[in-house]
Amino acid sequence: MANDVVFVFDFDKTIIDCDSDNWVVEELGFNDLFTQLLPTMPWNSLMDRMMMEIHSQGKTIHDIAECLKRAPIDPTIISAIKSAHAFGCDLRILSDANAFFIETVLKHHGILDCFKEIKTNPSHIDGEGRLRISPYHDFNSSSHGCKICPPNMCKGAILERMRASLSAEGKKRFVHAGDGTADFCAGLKLEEGEYLLPRKDFPVWDVICKNPMLIKANIREWSNWEEFEAVLLDTINGFLFADDSSTAARADQVIPVDCKFQQSSISARQSALRVPH
Repeated sequence: MANDVVFVFDFDKTIIDCDSDNWVVEELGFNDLFTQLLPTMPWNSLMDRMMMEIHSQGKTIHDIAECLKRAPIDPTIISAIKSAHAFGCDLRILSDANAFFIETVLKHHGILDCFKEIKTNPSHIDGEGRLRISPYHDFNSSSHGCKICPPNMCKGAILERMRASLSAEGKKRFVHAGDGTADFCAGLKLEEGEYLLPRKDFPVWDVICKNPMLIKANIREWSNWEEFEAVLLDTINGFLFADDSSTAARADQVIPVDCKFQQSSISARQSALRVPH
């Protein structure tokens, strides 16, 4: 089992194949207003304002939930999450979306219970039935001090606190997967022998390619959902291979990886998977 492996996922463009904020705004027909207001306020504050505008035009919390249920998500990532959970990994989400959006999508696809913790911007339904969104970090009262992350959330600081909160349970090994610049900040907090899984040709990948030596962890990029599943499962297998010196036991424990990806992913693991510079 992989009980000491903590797998931290971003949500937007990592579990779902879109930005959930943009998805809701566009699907409900409010993109023009969103674009007009975007230069005037921080993103997190803008999304709270957009919820007020959406509700003022007669849309309900049910309409927002139904919209979220249509957000694109590949069955492959659902399968991979279920496999990692079944094998004992501690799965968590670290995302700059918001609690209602994330929980609605995960519950709809039957994977909410796979995750032990969700660190994201808080949300609640007020007395008038409107969805309200708040910043994870109150940037109006103080700065978190990170120049990489947006003012409402520093993913690196949260991952550090996550690791500290688990220290009493013994040594934990972290894997972080994401697409954005803030996921690079989280990657900076990973240790040698751990893994950063960036989505290739997205902002996190661009920053890594410019600063490859800043990351201590192994880097295993992915471009599509089949690759993500193969990398995710093979990373867990790599931990199991390192832990167990018995070949027979390793064969019993290994998580099946689709044969068309297995050879390339295993050989990639053996070649250290560092970004060239």
